[in-house]
Amino acid sequence: MSHEISLAFGHPAERAKALAGDPPRDRILMTDHRREVEIGAFQAERGVTQTVQFDVVVEVATRAEQAVDDVDRILSYDTIVEAIDAALAAERVNLLETLAARIAERILTHPLAARCIVRIGKLDRGPYVLGVEILRNAPEGRRLRLLPSDAPHPRIVYLSAAAIARPDLSDLLDRLETGGVPLILCVGRPETTAPRAIHAMPQRRIDLLAIEQSAWVLASCDARCVVVDSRTELDWAMRQGRISVWAPSKLVLDAHDGPAASVTEPLALALWLAQAFEALEVLVFGATADLAPPRGVRVTRLGPLDPAPPLV
Repeated sequence: MSHEISLAFGHPAERAKALAGDPPRDRILMTDHRREVEIGAFQAERGVTQTVQFDVVVEVATRAEQAVDDVDRILSYDTIVEAIDAALAAERVNLLETLAARIAERILTHPLAARCIVRIGKLDRGPYVLGVEILRNAPEGRRLRLLPSDAPHPRIVYLSAAAIARPDLSDLLDRLETGGVPLILCVGRPETTAPRAIHAMPQRRIDLLAIEQSAWVLASCDARCVVVDSRTELDWAMRQGRISVWAPSKLVLDAHDGPAASVTEPLALALWLAQAFEALEVLVFGATADLAPPRGVRVTRLGPLDPAPPLV
């Protein structure tokens, strides 16, 4: 068998290696991902599912050593799985080619995705695999959204130290979960005096760490409250319907369009997060700061011990 024929029938990872430029890009792979899917143009394929295997290789525009072990600076494997999930959930399709093209298109909206190979095979049609494989490059001059078009819109809940200490905290979370909207909890600082630094930059980090101390206190009060600090983790938790407690240091310090260096007021940071994630609303339990809400963000202010308002 010639090298060209061998390559044509080889694994997508081998094709990606053979097509790599100089220097070659790093690649991430997801192989042997199997799903039960209703797909096919023939009448016999309607109303039944078939086992379909997905193999995806994505060339990324950064090198592994540039990620500095930071999940927000890489293309996550979840991006591939979510692209498959979204393509399958959108509508029934007849052709594997259509499904592969939709998966590739979604993956290539990620700012780090430069090129991808998508192979899809039907495993149940005989003693062989029927499939397609496509290769797509990221479009030139693409305009990238900060959030995907189908990104969930959370409800941001701000809890002061007094609100965290309320005896019915778990009942409050039960009530907030009934709204059917992902929850991100933001917290105020502890009711203790934080250390004072001589210079502004160390003081900013001290103030942010004080907020994170409250986040961990909240996490100890209810097992549903999981402290997260990266955009990737927040997005994943929202899609899974889980409650996140935001530790702000990483996002605030890394963001190109983040709050000004002088801003460390906890409620101001919560409002910034609400705007960045296009939140449905912000419920504020117990904050004393009088801040104007960002444009397009609805804010409801409550006392630290007030019940949850009606959720819409």
